[in-house]
Amino acid sequence: MHKARYYKVDGKKGKARALPDSLFDGVVNEGVMHQVVKVYLANQRQGTAAAKTRSEVAGGASKPWRQKGTGRARQGTIRAAQWEGGGVAHPPIPHSWRLQVPRKVKALARRSAFNDRAEHDRVVLVDMPKLESPRTKDLQGFLAPMEIPGKVLILTDGLNENVYLSARNLKHVSVLRFGDESVYDVLWAHTVVIERSAVEKLGAATETGETDDA
Repeated sequence: MHKARYYKVDGKKGKARALPDSLFDGVVNEGVMHQVVKVYLANQRQGTAAAKTRSEVAGGASKPWRQKGTGRARQGTIRAAQWEGGGVAHPPIPHSWRLQVPRKVKALARRSAFNDRAEHDRVVLVDMPKLESPRTKDLQGFLAPMEIPGKVLILTDGLNENVYLSARNLKHVSVLRFGDESVYDVLWAHTVVIERSAVEKLGAATETGETDDA
């Protein structure tokens, strides 16, 4: 069973808390994580790159000069690929890069990513402060006692708009709802900060058999 550091709403460190076995089961499958991240990055591609072939470029219906007797190389059209303003040889065409992975593979990769962070003491549980309004300085003050190096992924219990807006100016801090994160998001972060109530709800759902592997 993995345990995680715990910080109270006032920023003080509390007793380490156990993480639910339904998500933190100790399994780290690097091959599956690589597969899911590769699919995620492929799905970010728009696939809108395009260029015209020589048949799609306007003009160039007649030969620029006669076939023989000029001393120059023969040319059939000024829209050939070697001419400036001509078509492109083997141009990119719009198409979809979208890939899919099975639901259970995606769930295994998500558990593996969380287990990898937990094994290296990079999962932190917190009682998230209730920010009255978006303020970056308040969020920085809350994270400061944790002394977290590098990038941070904050997973909140449901939508917390003030926390989300407070982190927009922080280049190395990302805020998502717990459950909305991708494997890429977890592996992107050096440390994952999870709101304690979200983890407790996951543990309670596991006991009642209401969890979903998706």
